[in-house]
Amino acid sequence: MEDHISYILNDLGEHRDKYFNAMSPPVIQTSNFVFPAVSDFREAIMDELNAHIYTKGNNPTVEILRKKIAALEGTDDALVFASGTAAIAMTIMTCVGQGDHVLCVRHPYSWTATILSRYLPRFGVTHDFVDGSDLKAIEALIRPNTKLLFLESPNTFTYELQDIEACVALAKKYNIKTAIDNSHSSPIFQQPAKMGVDIVLHSVTKYINGHSDVVAGVVCSSHEIIGKMFIDEYMVLGGILPAHDASLIIRGLRTLPIRMERIQASTQKIVAAFKTHPRVKKLLYPFDPDFPQYDLARKQMSGCGGLFTVEFDYPDIESLLEAIARIKRWKIAVSWGGHEALMLPMAALYNLPGRNDPHIPWTYVRFYVGLEEPEYLLEDLAEAFH
Repeated sequence: MEDHISYILNDLGEHRDKYFNAMSPPVIQTSNFVFPAVSDFREAIMDELNAHIYTKGNNPTVEILRKKIAALEGTDDALVFASGTAAIAMTIMTCVGQGDHVLCVRHPYSWTATILSRYLPRFGVTHDFVDGSDLKAIEALIRPNTKLLFLESPNTFTYELQDIEACVALAKKYNIKTAIDNSHSSPIFQQPAKMGVDIVLHSVTKYINGHSDVVAGVVCSSHEIIGKMFIDEYMVLGGILPAHDASLIIRGLRTLPIRMERIQASTQKIVAAFKTHPRVKKLLYPFDPDFPQYDLARKQMSGCGGLFTVEFDYPDIESLLEAIARIKRWKIAVSWGGHEALMLPMAALYNLPGRNDPHIPWTYVRFYVGLEEPEYLLEDLAEAFH
């Protein structure tokens, strides 16, 4: 019973007899915790990850959330952070030291690339970006000092996948740790730890919270790795999640499966209807049969969420932007995973003063399907693109 998703979401970690049998856990809004005797304090200080000493370390509300997400991913433990970027940074930093090398799939989340390209080189950590679908290319770039293979499958704009089990097998051959950003799929639709990945992380801001009101991240792994990360990075750098935010995420978790099911069903309806539009040159969605890695997506993922990307057929940026301006029911925004339909037109990032144009063509627009009725969203697209 304890690994059943209904138990995890509704009961795991929730010792209601300790807080007046309240259905929802309280927000333990405190900076520190007191001890009745020196002996109790001495015992707690020896296990700060699991004891309650100072909220920078372990807060009871946050601890409930840790247990739930770790159980959803099938790992021993988890740590939650104040952002997904913090989770990415802590994952990489806990695996490497000065002089080490990281292999990362090409075109990852922008802040993953920034951490590897601009931050870690200051401390003597090098990296290479590689086509994650090409195992020979990955193996060719492995060095004696390679400590981490960082995956993102699928990524969150063009949805390239890696064969996770094959990547894990290759990494183990060279005693390299594997980590994956699993934000695209959530623990509901993909569980990389069961495929052998050492560290699974998420932007909790996205599907896990699901209400567009919290920024957070999580790292899920073994007791050994989480224990090391807690002492060496989490406590030192202090990127903690407030208890109030943890309580909001616990609330969001209650409905995660039904939200994912609804979003997937709506997205599949919209993709099927919109891909034949005369203005659509190409549509990217991992569970669309025409997607280049469709078979791999079906093998690794039990479902697919609300992201899809369209390459439009317009002669110039101005024409495309005029069409986008006619859209009323999809909001222009970064991020995704909440209740609301969003879009991110790549054209908006072109011709910005002092910035290089993106590697993705201006003709691409990423869409995220929220909890709206699919017909409502389709009507808007049909009226905008003509």
